[in-house]
Amino acid sequence: MSRAGKTRGNEYGEYGAGPDNGRRGRGRHRLIAFVAILVILALAGGSVGGWWMWDRHWRQIPITVNGTSMKVSVDMTLGRLLRDNGDFDAHPGNLVDVAGDMIEKHAGKPIVVSINGAAVRRDAIDSTTIPQDGMVMVTSGEDVTEDHTVSKETVPHGESIDIAGGSIQILKQAGKDGVHEYWVGKRSGKHVDKGVTVEPQDTIVVPLNPRPEGKKVIALTFDDGPSKYSGPILDILKEKGVKATFFDVGEECLSFPDAEKRMLEEGHQVASHSNTHPDMPTLSRDALRAEIIAGFSNMKKASGHVTKVLRAPYGAFGKKQWQETSDLIDMNVLWDIDTLDWKRPGAKAIHDAVMTGAHNGAIVLMHDGGGDRSQDVEALPGIIDDLKKQGYEFVTVEQLIKMAGDAGDTGGGTRVTEPPAGAGTCSYLIGGTTSVSLTRARSRQRERKVVGRMTGVEPALTDAEKPLNTSDLAALFT
Repeated sequence: MSRAGKTRGNEYGEYGAGPDNGRRGRGRHRLIAFVAILVILALAGGSVGGWWMWDRHWRQIPITVNGTSMKVSVDMTLGRLLRDNGDFDAHPGNLVDVAGDMIEKHAGKPIVVSINGAAVRRDAIDSTTIPQDGMVMVTSGEDVTEDHTVSKETVPHGESIDIAGGSIQILKQAGKDGVHEYWVGKRSGKHVDKGVTVEPQDTIVVPLNPRPEGKKVIALTFDDGPSKYSGPILDILKEKGVKATFFDVGEECLSFPDAEKRMLEEGHQVASHSNTHPDMPTLSRDALRAEIIAGFSNMKKASGHVTKVLRAPYGAFGKKQWQETSDLIDMNVLWDIDTLDWKRPGAKAIHDAVMTGAHNGAIVLMHDGGGDRSQDVEALPGIIDDLKKQGYEFVTVEQLIKMAGDAGDTGGGTRVTEPPAGAGTCSYLIGGTTSVSLTRARSRQRERKVVGRMTGVEPALTDAEKPLNTSDLAALFT
């Protein structure tokens, strides 16, 4: 007989918690958990995505545009920045005529944009992202001038050539002509005087007497070589450990190329003494230039050596010669002590002339060519030894100039003094230092020198060749 109430299969009563209902409950819990996880993941994903969007797109960063601070989105490109801000009032340049009047608006060069000082190409503006703290500059483009013809006129350069009172005449600035331009516009037809577009540059030549401070130096120089006497002189210099300067004649370089090569190989300075040893002030401009060029050229042919340093024959090189050749040479080297060795006065006289005139920065004139130079060879060892005893250091002219630096005396007037004993009656000290063989009758005195060089005997002085006064001598350098 059955009774009403709970059955075996329904022990949990009306809540249906029997075995079948339990499985259904657990499934429902799993579903809820799964949904919860999905919700959590969705929320987490949304947070990550939101952070990514903020970091890559929405975040504001500071920048500076034309000196003004502003904030923009982190993904802001230059192109969008310019479009959003009307190019910051910048605009392309205009097309203008030769007078500067506008022909066509905004037909010139485009706007210029840069980031942190680096220009950005126009085709890269939309793909260039502005970095944080970037400094952007936006400037208007330049105007463009219409096509035009240009006619030019030369503006002659000036000159400042002061060579009196220096043992060395140095080109401090090469002269350069200026340019005056006239423009004619092809579109406008306008004619415009543009004035001087390239300023002329003056030729500047100054005198120099190098006097290295705290030093006791002297420069031995030899003219008219190379010759058969160059070898013995080089032997002595090598034995004594002395460097000298050789002023070589171009034609002689070709005759004795090995001697000149040896000079260079053993560390001596080699410069030009012209090509054929002419009296340069007697030459025409073209002949003078050809003479100097040939001297340098033959030196290069003989030894490969290139220089623009000159010692003019007889020291004769005035303002006019500088005007005509300043583009060819860097300096003209004279001397302080004239040994008059070309007169063959004897080895002792040559030696004594050097020792009497020796001073810091002195340039000694001797010869290794142009005649019998056996007396120079004989005198040289004693000159070197006695100068060393007095504490002198031997340098080349180039070294002397470098050592002097700003300590070089740049003249300061012309003063004529009596020459040292044994130096001869034709040597005059200019500015107290520079010895040059000049007289009132320059042509006669040079003629006398040439005869002396050829014969070894110098003709006597004439009345016209008596010593100059200061004003006469100064006039020779103008």
